[in-house]
Amino acid sequence: MWIFLILLPALGAAQSLQDNIDTLLSQYPALQRGFWGAHAVDLASGRVLLAHHSTRLFVPASNAKLFTTALALTRLGPNHRVQTRIIAGSSLTAAGLLSGDLVLVGGGDPSLSARAFPYQNGPLQGDPLKPLDDLAEQVWRNGLRVVAGDIIGDDSAFLHEPYPAGWAVQDLPESYGAPVSALTLHDNAIHIHIGAGATAAEPARIRLSPPTRFYAIDSRVATSNAGATLSIGFDQPPGSRQLRLWGTVPLRGGATISIAVRDPARYAAFAFREALLRRGIQVHGSVAVRHRLPGAPAPAAISGPELAARHSPPVVELIKVVNKVSQNLHAELLLRETARAMGKTPNRRAALDLMKAFLVESGIAPSELRLEDGSGLSRLALVSPEALTGLLRSMYGTTHAQDWLDSLPVGGEDGTLSNRFRGAAPARVLAKTGSVAATAALSGYLDNRAGERIAFSIMVNHADAPASTIRQFVDKIVLLLAE
Repeated sequence: MWIFLILLPALGAAQSLQDNIDTLLSQYPALQRGFWGAHAVDLASGRVLLAHHSTRLFVPASNAKLFTTALALTRLGPNHRVQTRIIAGSSLTAAGLLSGDLVLVGGGDPSLSARAFPYQNGPLQGDPLKPLDDLAEQVWRNGLRVVAGDIIGDDSAFLHEPYPAGWAVQDLPESYGAPVSALTLHDNAIHIHIGAGATAAEPARIRLSPPTRFYAIDSRVATSNAGATLSIGFDQPPGSRQLRLWGTVPLRGGATISIAVRDPARYAAFAFREALLRRGIQVHGSVAVRHRLPGAPAPAAISGPELAARHSPPVVELIKVVNKVSQNLHAELLLRETARAMGKTPNRRAALDLMKAFLVESGIAPSELRLEDGSGLSRLALVSPEALTGLLRSMYGTTHAQDWLDSLPVGGEDGTLSNRFRGAAPARVLAKTGSVAATAALSGYLDNRAGERIAFSIMVNHADAPASTIRQFVDKIVLLLAE
């Protein structure tokens, strides 16, 4: 049943919108068998323009990031930063000898990577190991020359809970399903570049980014004749630092696959050990990790001289990456950092409790949603379209409104909307995308042809159609609202 609420003078426009959406829906049989809802509100007048299943609950996918980034921006403030530190387990001798361990202390910084800040549209171009090289340079300048002990990766700033409830098992090996850790290097992902050999039947050429020796590569990928089908498979045995690759790559062809690092703190410590060696600092020990396990006492504070430190970009820049490129791991880190910074247990559940209080303050009833993570990768999350437009309306009226708007993808210009809404002028779309299997969502703001700004949310679940088809349906509804 359609429900349209609109002021009487615009009744004809509402009828036209309903007729147009009915016609649009008839062109998408798969969407008729699925389940979809929408809510749209004129921000100036509060007039509801569209309400279809608007109080029903949907899997929001990455639209859940809107709640996380709103919480972080509001509670932490736009200028909040997190810190990565290098702590020596004992004092240095005059000759620069550290007789104990050297600890790489993660603070939940998502920016230890090749990513440029402020946000830049397009692929990553920088050196993913530069942040660690900079830290190695700092400890050199502070006199360190020899580490007799181990390099310890410490991610105890957050509880050790790598995977939130509801993440699907098929997502975990992929880079977008990277485990959560307060010590994160290059989004906790390895990119494997696979190129063809010089001739058919030769082994493929393998290159890793970042170029560490953390993983041993067992590659069975062969070069096939030009024009053959590219086919690559991979596996990472549990508890192993081995990556197995197999398949074929055609002559003059290639591919890049991205996989999640299963032990981020150990991986970062290993990469930092290599950075120290590159700088000329001897390391006699190996690599170890320090976690804060759920149910266990918090580990004792690390004592010893601080030899290096690095601050993240401010939150106002971090949320741009989360929203514009839909970065799952960064959203999870911001969620936990909010709990830690506010003196709560630094874990997912405490952060979600803070989220509930924040949403009540924003005028959103607890019955309108159930969040299970900060990124929306969880299939257990449920959100109504009205909850999303409620958040959008609330944030639009805060002192953080411009920072909030600037964090969203712009239709036809950047982020996950780079290739959507091109040529839609004079309509302008600022919105967060969301997509998991059989699910798509789009929530944000629309400037229509009349110059009015509209907050909207459209969500589709259980649609047996290609993701591109679902997105096309959603986008056409947005363009109908623009008219």
